[in-house]
Amino acid sequence: MVFTSATQTAQRWENLNCDRGELSDLQLACIICGGQHLTRDHWEFMQTMPKDPVDMVDDLVKMGLYKENQLRVADTVNAYELRKALFLKTVGRGEPRRERLILALCKQAGGLENAFAAAFGPQAGLFFTDSIRTSGVTRREFLRNMAVGAALVTLASCAGGNQPAAEEGSEQPVATDGLEKTELQIGFIPITCATPIIMSEPLGFYQKYGFNAKVVKMPSWGAVRDSAIAGELDAYHMLAPMPIAMTLGLGSAAFGVKLASIENINGQAITVAERHKGKVNGPADFKGFTMGVPFPYSMHNLLLRYYLATGGLNPDVDVKIRPVPPPDSIAQMVAGDIDAYLMPDPFNQRAVYEGAGFIHMITKELWPGHPCCAFAASDQWISANPNTFRALNKSIIEAAGYARDPKNRPEIAKAISERAFLNQPVEVVEAVLTGNFEDGNGNTLSVPDRIDFDPYPWQSFANWISSQLVRWDLQGDGLAAKAIPEKGYDTVGQDIFLTDLARELAEELGQTPPAEIYRTEELKFDTFDPADPGAYVKEQTDKYGV
Repeated sequence: MVFTSATQTAQRWENLNCDRGELSDLQLACIICGGQHLTRDHWEFMQTMPKDPVDMVDDLVKMGLYKENQLRVADTVNAYELRKALFLKTVGRGEPRRERLILALCKQAGGLENAFAAAFGPQAGLFFTDSIRTSGVTRREFLRNMAVGAALVTLASCAGGNQPAAEEGSEQPVATDGLEKTELQIGFIPITCATPIIMSEPLGFYQKYGFNAKVVKMPSWGAVRDSAIAGELDAYHMLAPMPIAMTLGLGSAAFGVKLASIENINGQAITVAERHKGKVNGPADFKGFTMGVPFPYSMHNLLLRYYLATGGLNPDVDVKIRPVPPPDSIAQMVAGDIDAYLMPDPFNQRAVYEGAGFIHMITKELWPGHPCCAFAASDQWISANPNTFRALNKSIIEAAGYARDPKNRPEIAKAISERAFLNQPVEVVEAVLTGNFEDGNGNTLSVPDRIDFDPYPWQSFANWISSQLVRWDLQGDGLAAKAIPEKGYDTVGQDIFLTDLARELAEELGQTPPAEIYRTEELKFDTFDPADPGAYVKEQTDKYGV
């Protein structure tokens, strides 16, 4: 007997007028999958099935229907993520029929929150009858298209074994044909700026794109640069100014590097040693300090210099700025080797956590939405592995999009705090990622975009960075001041920052990147017009003397 709706099935049970024992061998069509595999117990179970997906998962766990690998997946998925994984992750995969189905289902169910319950709750038969008529697909096609995440593995099992159980992981892999290389080594510095690169290993973004990729913890930015030049890494987490500096031969031999996508915006802070509490209120108060930055060619150094100059200080005379590997920053501040630093997190928040220092200013206050770190690869490697590079960059852009959603950040904090990655207390990393933090001055702050993740590499970022390399002449030989204007700010930026590719990949992922490549940047003390970086540098030096 095959019934097409819950109502017909209920009526049939009433008409049978027989007791439980007489029906022990009766096989009924499953109203979910259409297969015949359970008796009246199944019908009674479906009538009492909870409508909330989280409650449903709890019941399935108690029934023992989850396998061990499914439990591990389910343990990482909260209520919101479950709904999203079951519905929205099937949209935008280049399959219009799938997108039409999901939109039809959500509309009929009264929204995303109700769609899961409507599809898999006690009235599923009625819902399927309507959805099949509207969308033109069968129940079996619906289940196949929706088979993502741990919850649908159980429903696939309900289909009598006709559908394969999902592998451990959250969804079916994308097409991976044509990859020149799948075993990858990606260097990173253990800071929260590297979140998209780091999280892509434990959360499966690399695996989804066909890679067996391992992130390799590096001790310093100098080590990242040297390993890149030596060809010891396939791709790398780099500071946004590094590809420009390396390509132009600033601070090293010239070596072509492309900035493929931005990893994070904001996410840094000026932290001052506890011994100076009450003595530092503005940039002029740093006179005589020894201050740490992670690398000369870093946003940290450029932003610190920008800030100090507004207080009448010459960063090369009135303070001493020196490179300090981020993992060493707190120890050096406690030891008295440095008085303060402008560093990436979690080392600002960790200093507060340890009672070693206080946060003077987060860099979002200096330049809201400023770039910091980036995903990069060498010209040579990209030429040898064009398909691999494209797919790898796409995985990072997708991870950045996932990290941008505040609902995902507690999960990400837990994943990247592990010893193999940041090796930091979860509460410290979560304070950074969520923006709910103590500043060490007795204040509890909520700044949701203290760090954010927007992979779009604006060309105005490149032009501002180049303008500051010209302004500060970090090598002392005038090379930047000569090379960048001669080549042209726009030429340097567009050759190194792959903005068009990043937009293309983001659009393929269903993200909405800007159509423009330049924008006016609003900083704390001035406005940067990317159309005339030379005039901006002159304005700064005329105003502050440096």
